[in-house]
Amino acid sequence: MKRVHVAVGVILNASNQVLLAKRPDNLHQGGKWEFPGGKVEQDETTSQALIRELKEEVNLIVSDTTPLMTISYDYPDKQVLLDIHTVTAFTGDPHGLEGQPVVWAELNTLKDFDFPAANAPIIDKLLSL
Repeated sequence: MKRVHVAVGVILNASNQVLLAKRPDNLHQGGKWEFPGGKVEQDETTSQALIRELKEEVNLIVSDTTPLMTISYDYPDKQVLLDIHTVTAFTGDPHGLEGQPVVWAELNTLKDFDFPAANAPIIDKLLSL
């Protein structure tokens, strides 16, 4: 089974809201909301991958990331290793450079969004902070 290493950003603004993006319908888990990020390429650290992906996907210039947690999850068609980092040091006004909707969400509303199953532990952790 294919294993994908993904850098995931829990991006928090000064109001303690978290940035969410909607996955394009044609992708794995399409149409669901996610914490932005993307695949970690060979010879890249998680932080480097996340900084690159957030620039490409949501137009944020990230200066630093902090490890939060790691999740390994098996979907029927692939395994994902989610390497989740918190991002509070960034500049720019986020928007979906690939046409995807993005929103700043209050932490206490996260349960109202439809996320991929692998994200449940991230939401639980954020709600306990």
